[in-house]
Amino acid sequence: MLLAEDDRAIRHALERALTLEGYRVTAVADGIEALAHAHKSPPDVLVLDVMMPGIDGLQVCRVLRAEGDRTPILMLTALVETQDRIAGLDAGADDYVVKPFDVEEVFARLRALLRRTSPVGALSGAPKPQAPEHAEGRIEADGLRMDVQARRAWRGGRELELTRTEFELLELLVRNAGIVLDHSTIYDRIWGYDFGPGSKNLAVYVGYLRRKLDEPGAPLLIHTVRGVGYVLRED
Repeated sequence: MLLAEDDRAIRHALERALTLEGYRVTAVADGIEALAHAHKSPPDVLVLDVMMPGIDGLQVCRVLRAEGDRTPILMLTALVETQDRIAGLDAGADDYVVKPFDVEEVFARLRALLRRTSPVGALSGAPKPQAPEHAEGRIEADGLRMDVQARRAWRGGRELELTRTEFELLELLVRNAGIVLDHSTIYDRIWGYDFGPGSKNLAVYVGYLRRKLDEPGAPLLIHTVRGVGYVLRED
């Protein structure tokens, strides 16, 4: 794990806590060091403070994502406005924790991010997926094709540029095409826990996917079922 935090007290305390939790931690004080370490020895997960001198956490995210690096990233932020959180997600972060935070929340969110790096299967206890699965982890539904192992997706002949979270959300919808998935189920499967009724995370990512999927004159694919959740179907 790579931890980047410019506040020495927070950095040392979090490094100790994570080490005691069983993580092997490399701790650095700024974004420049974070990029250098990420390039030299890619970690399993990154924990980045948003506000750092020189290169901040958002810039680190943007650089790594532009390079094609899909390592899970958890942001630490003192910024609590929705637009600030959206800026982190736009930069390529997978999740965020708002300061001051409970270290147990950090542990829970890290566990959820690391679970998502394992092969993604169908929903546990959910109806059987409607999308057919082909050789080598390829699935299709409603004009969408996904190669799960290669983490690539297409609508028709157009390849989609998706972040890790966008890909996993789309895969979940494709595997369950025609089935309405409620908010709690999606939160549990993608993030590992439910953010609660006030969270905008899911709506933000559905908006991202719609913008990348939708084409002029083509049917809409992701539909909102008000008060319940979302469903993938070609209408």
